[in-house]
Amino acid sequence: MPRQRIVVALGGNALLRRGEPLTVENQRRNVRVAAQAVAPITEGNDIVISHGNGPQVGMLALQAAQAGNHTPLDVLGAETEGMIGYMIEQELGNLVPFERPFATMLTMVEVNPDDPAFTNPTKPIGPMYSEAEAKQLAAERGWSVAPDGNGWRRVVPSPLPRRIFELRPIRWLLEKNTIVICGGGGGIPTVYGPDGKLMGAEVVIDKDRASAVLAREIGADLFVMATDVQGVFLDWGTSKHRLLRHTTPDELRALRFASGSMGPKVEAAIAFVEETGKRAAIGSLEEIGRIVTGDAGTIVEPA
Repeated sequence: MPRQRIVVALGGNALLRRGEPLTVENQRRNVRVAAQAVAPITEGNDIVISHGNGPQVGMLALQAAQAGNHTPLDVLGAETEGMIGYMIEQELGNLVPFERPFATMLTMVEVNPDDPAFTNPTKPIGPMYSEAEAKQLAAERGWSVAPDGNGWRRVVPSPLPRRIFELRPIRWLLEKNTIVICGGGGGIPTVYGPDGKLMGAEVVIDKDRASAVLAREIGADLFVMATDVQGVFLDWGTSKHRLLRHTTPDELRALRFASGSMGPKVEAAIAFVEETGKRAAIGSLEEIGRIVTGDAGTIVEPA
């Protein structure tokens, strides 16, 4: 196949499976599995990797609160980009030729301070709680909480990404055949204050939406969102569910998906395909090689 520029957005399952304790050992084991899946597609392609960080940011925030400190979410985002990037570099570096360089880029992403998301927190972060535990913590700490799967989690605002500040160095690294890890957790959220100066924002940006902006701006040929399911399913949760293998933005737009799970991925795929005329894909991490060749996952293409 001809050389492609591919952005791979690793879902949270690549770092921590649902219900697992947030230990370094568990995270490293899952990163190793992700690296084994991604390594084959690095040969002959430009590769950019983004990743989730919701559990890690939430746990660090909880630890800080228990110690009587408040660490802003933008600072926690920067911390997790470094930590997770290090693990990905090391595990993937053990699988690809030594000569192939890596770089983890701390990535600031601008959001609009007037985005309505600031008054409507929806992005889950941190560990799972029972309903009673979550509501007690919400009362004690001033959190917003909401159901997530079989439990409850803290939720924070998730405004739309507007601009990625480190695009030029990312492009320079790609020109030198570097595997770039960037945009972790949707990027470090920043806003311009009333004085015109850049500052952090107490939000978490959706990783898939930010990755779609990244893929568009660096001229990616393919944008892959790797998750823990085979792709986009119709009639999910019923006995009639079936995998949607090939689709278009118009077809996806006519369907409804859960805002807390598949919804942002579908929106990100639609945006990337419509803005670039290139392909996006959603599918299982384990099948990423076949997703790249179009033989697995849900492939979204122009009409």
